[in-house]
Amino acid sequence: MTSINWDELTDVARRALATSYAPYSKYPVGAAALTEDGRIVSGANIENASLGITLCAECSLISDLFRTGGGKLMAFACVDGAGEPLMPCGRCRQLLYEHSAAGMMIKSAGGIMTIEQMLPDAFGPERL
Repeated sequence: MTSINWDELTDVARRALATSYAPYSKYPVGAAALTEDGRIVSGANIENASLGITLCAECSLISDLFRTGGGKLMAFACVDGAGEPLMPCGRCRQLLYEHSAAGMMIKSAGGIMTIEQMLPDAFGPERL
């Protein structure tokens, strides 16, 4: 497994935070992830006046993943407006699970954990 530079990954998430568009919630979020082939992809939340179509930072990160070549995620970090670690919401946990390598590591406010610990008994393509 590739060594994970959590400081670098968190810095990329913080840089992504600067591109957030959160005029309604005033809650910007940035995210970054390391892919199996060593790329770092990132995303920020993009709100919409019709809140139901707001894109979470994780959604824009997955778009960046596919825009830059696809693959699976090995490590993930997400930060709030203060640049502090943030746990993804339930919807985003499911999105990350779909695109994670087995054992993907996640940096959260509570420490480092695997995707399987964050979302036990997850529903994914292997259950179809």
